[in-house]
Amino acid sequence: MLAADFNAELVLERFADNPFLPKFYKDPVHYAFPVEMTFLMDRYQQLKNLLTARDLFTDAVIGDYFIDKCIIFSKNNLLPDEYNLYRNVFDTISSFLPKPEIILYLYNDPQQLLRNIARRGREYEKEITAEYLQDIQDSYLTYFTQHATMPVLLVETAQLDFVLNPSDYLKIKQLIEKTYPVGIHRITF
Repeated sequence: MLAADFNAELVLERFADNPFLPKFYKDPVHYAFPVEMTFLMDRYQQLKNLLTARDLFTDAVIGDYFIDKCIIFSKNNLLPDEYNLYRNVFDTISSFLPKPEIILYLYNDPQQLLRNIARRGREYEKEITAEYLQDIQDSYLTYFTQHATMPVLLVETAQLDFVLNPSDYLKIKQLIEKTYPVGIHRITF
């Protein structure tokens, strides 16, 4: 809905195309590098294609990820020597991509995230733990604290259901319509 409301082109992560993801959840150490490289290359290709074939009749691009997500996850998932190699590849290719003007980070308790994952029903995601989700969230917060070069809206979503509740959706939409200075902005409803 946001893409339509803002006359934006929508970019969605293609996680289902990553053949290593189910294997990663079963054996993270063995499959971390191929899963992360596959995500990096797919995200890069998707964003590169978007830039070269941009719809002239849209006003913006809304994505459900930003390219730096690759670094956040890889730092958590890779061994140090793998991360260093990965970081070199990431730095090379990401330098050609534009950065977002604003980030909307929807924060939720790991236990609620696990319930959401269970409702989604993907068999391979049953291996995800609350500890892993907490580590990822902590990594996002650390990253935003250290690298905020744009406004980051950290929205506590425990009390929101913006999919089923139109008034909650409007709250999110109104947040995006405001102007914010660079930095992290914690928002609770």
